[in-house]
Amino acid sequence: MEINLETIVFYVLLIDALGANLLVWTAGRAWWRSHMGIIARFLPLTKGWAACYLILVLVFGALLARNGLIAHPF
Repeated sequence: MEINLETIVFYVLLIDALGANLLVWTAGRAWWRSHMGIIARFLPLTKGWAACYLILVLVFGALLARNGLIAHPF
């Protein structure tokens, strides 16, 4: 597997999407509200948006894998 810009961007987005989903689906929402203050008011953590974000990142990864830019997971 060659390391290129697309691969780096995909893995950064994947880590971010997994982290967002971890916060949303566990008790991380209370931590987000208490520690992020004004940011939490404008960027609330919701399950629907986090799930959509993860799905979009996975579709992006599938397209990259289909074009041979990242290793195919299957």
